Amino acid sequence: MSDTPSLRTEFCGLELGSPILNGSGTFDAIAARRVFGDEAVRVGSFPFGGYVSKTITEEARVGNPPFRTWETPAGMINSIGLPNLGLEGFLEAQLPELRELPVPLIVSVMASDRDGFARIIGRLSAAGGIDAFELNVSCPNVHSGLIVGERPEETAGLLDRLRPLTERPLIVKLTPNVASPELIASAAEAGGADAVSLVNTLKATAIDPDSDRPWLGAGSGGLSGPAIRPIALQQVRAVAAEVSIPVVGMGGVTDGQSAYDFIRAGATVVAVGTENFRDPLAGLGVMRGLEEVLREKGVEDLGAIRGNTLS
Repeated sequence: MSDTPSLRTEFCGLELGSPILNGSGTFDAIAARRVFGDEAVRVGSFPFGGYVSKTITEEARVGNPPFRTWETPAGMINSIGLPNLGLEGFLEAQLPELRELPVPLIVSVMASDRDGFARIIGRLSAAGGIDAFELNVSCPNVHSGLIVGERPEETAGLLDRLRPLTERPLIVKLTPNVASPELIASAAEAGGADAVSLVNTLKATAIDPDSDRPWLGAGSGGLSGPAIRPIALQQVRAVAAEVSIPVVGMGGVTDGQSAYDFIRAGATVVAVGTENFRDPLAGLGVMRGLEEVLREKGVEDLGAIRGNTLS
């Protein structure tokens, strides 16, 4: 066996140097380059095998009112509210720089209806330089009033609308706030999704002990970090057993062992989220930690351990 196990991973036709991604909105590659220079985004120093952008919406958003975060004993509640420059702002100010990253670029998008998603995907596909799309489906459909990612028929309908618009991989980001995420994942696969990603944050709130009122400006938010890892592992395991498309596993990944656990549960790649706020180089630490775990266990091929011996 090689002293350094190979972490190279094929994901939706993309060749990744490692199976470690960032969670959307948890790592700003453009800001990292401005602060730390070009070295921050070079091969060997960039902390991820693929980069997921912050979620883009058609119109610019300022996000939720403060306060936006609350630290918990084993994680964080956030209520950021998807602030972004909007589609045209992204195309003009951010996409050119993101194209220069040394890894595949996955752009996360969200809209309030199928036509909105279609306009974004169409415009971004025409712009080029994007390797895949992540569909953030936690927004209510304005026509039906239903959360797209909470109803199989809504998820399938969205994929039916989007699949003909692009040959790029479509990754559906699932919510954990449903009884059976595997039903949503199966609907996404049936509609033509190339992969699913889970878990997003769990609904949560925090009370300010001084005012006895909700701390977060929006009243509530989403819990992430190690606190949700056992739930995330179970949902990844359940979904991976039901679908044949790749699964992106996330939810409390902090080190090599937790990344290994998600791969054992069936994930093809793993995303680091909340840990990036504590350490911008967390992705490198997770990658090196995963190498060490594989070395200790005598594993050369990630595919050999991916979910197939968990019973």
